[in-house]
Amino acid sequence: MLQVWGRISSGSTQKVLWACEELGLPYDLHNLGGEFGGNDTSDYLAMNPNGRVPTIWDGDFSLWESNACVRYLAEKYGDGSLYPEKLETRADADRWMDWQQTTLLPAYNDMHFGLIRMAPEERNQEIIEASRKNTGGCMAILNEALAEHEFVTGSLFTVADIALGVIPYRWFALDISRPRHVH
Repeated sequence: MLQVWGRISSGSTQKVLWACEELGLPYDLHNLGGEFGGNDTSDYLAMNPNGRVPTIWDGDFSLWESNACVRYLAEKYGDGSLYPEKLETRADADRWMDWQQTTLLPAYNDMHFGLIRMAPEERNQEIIEASRKNTGGCMAILNEALAEHEFVTGSLFTVADIALGVIPYRWFALDISRPRHVH
């Protein structure tokens, strides 16, 4: 059975667990990191030298980095359902997954950490506001893509939708003003 080290409150772990659910793939979740700690132990660092979550074990194969884990699970267990066989659609999904990591997540992180992980007296409102504006700009890009398609790469739900879905879910749960994006 697939082993997953992480915690449900981690957006990165949420991506991996969402992929498992979409694939009907059973897994054991080992709570680690955040409030659980343990990600700085020598045993965990031997699996993932970054000390971050998630990490998966599938048989005798170990992998870390959430998007790589999602791609691997979709490729191995998805039979083309989440990671399309058509090269162009797959490349498009890869592009959106990379955009999530390199553009959307960095835009969002300062706001998330400031509002969720910091005490109100420790918050830097200028940094939070800049992050909110940057995230809103990214959401406009995503909204525009979804205006043309049911899912980000077209008519198929893919690994890209999983990678992207975690941040808008959190964005809409925050008590902030945000631009209206209907798609």
